[in-house]
Amino acid sequence: MQWRLDQLGAHLSKGPLKPVYTLHGDEALLQQEAGDAVRAAARQAGYTERQVHTVTGAHFDWSSLLGAASEMSLFGDRQLIEIRIPSGKPGKDGSQALQQYAQAAAGNDGLLTLITLPRLDKQQQSSAWFTALDGVGLSLRCDPIERQALPGWIAQRLATQGQQVEPGELGQRTLAFFADRVEGNLLAAHQEIIKLGLLHGPGTLTAEHIEAAVVDVARFNVFKLSETVLSGQIDRTLRMLDGLEAEGEAAVLVHWTLSEDILTLQRARKAMDAGKPVPMVLRELRVWGPRERHFERILPRIKPAMVSRLLASAAAVDGVVKGLRHPQWPADPWEAIRRLAVQLGRAAA
Repeated sequence: MQWRLDQLGAHLSKGPLKPVYTLHGDEALLQQEAGDAVRAAARQAGYTERQVHTVTGAHFDWSSLLGAASEMSLFGDRQLIEIRIPSGKPGKDGSQALQQYAQAAAGNDGLLTLITLPRLDKQQQSSAWFTALDGVGLSLRCDPIERQALPGWIAQRLATQGQQVEPGELGQRTLAFFADRVEGNLLAAHQEIIKLGLLHGPGTLTAEHIEAAVVDVARFNVFKLSETVLSGQIDRTLRMLDGLEAEGEAAVLVHWTLSEDILTLQRARKAMDAGKPVPMVLRELRVWGPRERHFERILPRIKPAMVSRLLASAAAVDGVVKGLRHPQWPADPWEAIRRLAVQLGRAAA
């Protein structure tokens, strides 16, 4: 059964506990906190013995895991077994073993299992092994907190330690400033929130408190850059590019990301002009998720002449990134990429 993370606390406090808890996702902090909550509930319910099995490589001994699920504790205690699969791919033997394990765990009152996995795609979540685990327990996704949801998450975390920002627009701007400082780095955000609790105690935090205390620890993903540019957020685009450059990201990869969006715009616009509907065009070009929503908004409005200018700009910047000078573009690759990103962002806006 798939549940949201915010439902876990109430479930664990009310009980009864499920035989299997499966945590999957890329957000390490949320997965760690959810795992700690399950472990604490297990200890309180009398699961005092603990085993940890980490699946590494294709030669993992699945028989030992199946044996642990069927055996009773030597001391008659309840057992918590943790299964960690860092790759998210148990393989053919592992798939069969996990299906057998799920059946054994469901019939063993003295056994509680916690499974941790990375982010899984739709195919993995539809696999026989995942379906078997989900069928006898709870599955919880530990996804990163997106930028638009981050101020609310920060406010909620501050509230748990008795703190809040100033009311109204001033407080919202303070939370937005906080979110900009910690975006893409939730563990650091958590640490900064704890630091504010130690520095100031319960009460209202002013903008000055947060500006003085919160370190800029934002981390940016080059593939998130595409969504930001296509949404027309110029200031945030430039901030992301500054962060990517500072982190040592390859300029050629950043340019490729922007160029792919421009090429997709050109192909989609051409297909639309030939009479194809937008949903069909985007499906054929394999555009989905947040990018799909941006393209649906942009395509009916952007003119072919603008797309042609963007293509010419992308070609010029391609040369700059590879060391070729262009009389109309900065010689520094990152400065050229910034100008290209602003052009694309303004066209998208």
